Amino acid sequence: MSGKPFDGQVALVTGSSRGIGAATAIALAEAGVHVVLTGRDTKALETIEEQIFQAGGSATIAPVDLVEPDGIARLATAVSQRWGKLDILVINAAILPELTSVADIDQKAFNKGLTTNVLATQALIANFDPLLRKSGDARVIGMTSTVAAKPRAYWGAYAATKAAMEVLLDCYAQETANIAKVRVAIVNPGATRTAMRARAYPGEAPNSVKPPEIVAQRLVALLGEPFVTGHRESINQP
Repeated sequence: MSGKPFDGQVALVTGSSRGIGAATAIALAEAGVHVVLTGRDTKALETIEEQIFQAGGSATIAPVDLVEPDGIARLATAVSQRWGKLDILVINAAILPELTSVADIDQKAFNKGLTTNVLATQALIANFDPLLRKSGDARVIGMTSTVAAKPRAYWGAYAATKAAMEVLLDCYAQETANIAKVRVAIVNPGATRTAMRARAYPGEAPNSVKPPEIVAQRLVALLGEPFVTGHRESINQP
C-alpha cells in the first residue's frame, strides 16, 4: 500500500469488533495504517480483519477484555515487541450500564462501567504512553458522549463514567503538551447507528441516525489535521 497518507503508522483501536470502532479501523487501514484490532469477540475481530485484508489493508487482531487486570499490559508489551511504537490510539470501547435513576443504580453493573470506561482509559494511557512518545506524531482520540457534559435523568451511571474519562484525557493532554509529541482529542460522535444506541433508544428507527462510517471518516480526517492537543469536537449529521 504505497502513497497512502498514513503509511508506516500503527494504530490501536479499542472496541473495534463492531460499530464506530470497526468502521474506524477499516477507514484507518484504507489510509495506510496497520491497525491493531482489540475487543472481546475474537470471531467478530477476525471478520473485520478479513474485511481489511480483502481491501488491501493490514491489521492484527488482539482479543482483550479491558476489565481483565493484566490484559492491557500484555497488549502493550506485544505492540512494543513487534512495532516499538504506537502512532494512534483510539479509545472507543465502552459499556452502557442500565439506564436507571441514581438511587437505583446497580453497583455491580456500575463498577463494570467504571472499570471499562474509566480505569481502562487510565491503564491504556499508562501502558501505551512510552510507545506513543516514540512516535514522531502521536495522536490519542477518546470517544465521549453528550451526557458527559450535559447529564440527563436516568443516564447518571454512564454519564459519570464518560465525564471521568474526559477529565483523564484532558489532564493527560496538559501533562504532555510541552514535553512530548503527543496530541489528544476528545470526540463526541453524536447520534450514530450502533448496538449501544439501539439499546438506549429501542424505539428509534435505525435509519434516522448516521451510520458509523460517517464518524470514521471524520476521525481519519481529524488524525490528518494539525489539531492542537486538548481539541474537542462533536460530529453531527452532514
